[in-house]
Amino acid sequence: MLCPDALPSPLWVLGTGTGVGKTQVAARLARAWAGLGPVAYRKPFQTGVDRAEHPEADAAAVRGPGIITESHILLKAPLAPLAAAQLEGRSLDLEAAARWCQRPFEGRVLLEGVGGLLVPLAPRTHFLAWATDLKIPCVLVALGGLGTLNHTLLSAEALMLRGWRIEAVLLNPGADGTSPEVAEQNATVLRGFLPMRVEVIE
Repeated sequence: MLCPDALPSPLWVLGTGTGVGKTQVAARLARAWAGLGPVAYRKPFQTGVDRAEHPEADAAAVRGPGIITESHILLKAPLAPLAAAQLEGRSLDLEAAARWCQRPFEGRVLLEGVGGLLVPLAPRTHFLAWATDLKIPCVLVALGGLGTLNHTLLSAEALMLRGWRIEAVLLNPGADGTSPEVAEQNATVLRGFLPMRVEVIE
């Protein structure tokens, strides 16, 4: 995967959708960074859990020596944040969430998104619209196999049209059982369309 020294902090780990392996990539990056100094992993929106220490919370998969894991908004239902919040009769304070993400830290900061880029957070506000104002670069995680070309190009285009700096696109064949050879072929195709690095996660 990418050399951790080459990646900026703070950094978002974003995905083309749910189940592409964002947390797996975040854990690998956080542990690599932890060898260089303290790391804060921040998950501003977490659904499907009722507490930060829940074994299914993404922070549990990232936690390790030298890594502080933090969660902000927790929602019980395993749905998009807006849908999960509506079930609980809640309205999410997105301005407070933005301030929470931007708190200073004496070390590197890694943030993980929720679902895909356009997942709704509030009425008429999806994740990408909210996160763009934070002006934090990202890596984009995608599946390795069939369908990933379309999903990855759509997601990368949405990011670039809003002025995002994409450090790399990472295809994750382990998330959908794709063979490394197929994932590498898809990466080769994507390299012909995208200006940033495209790599296959081993």
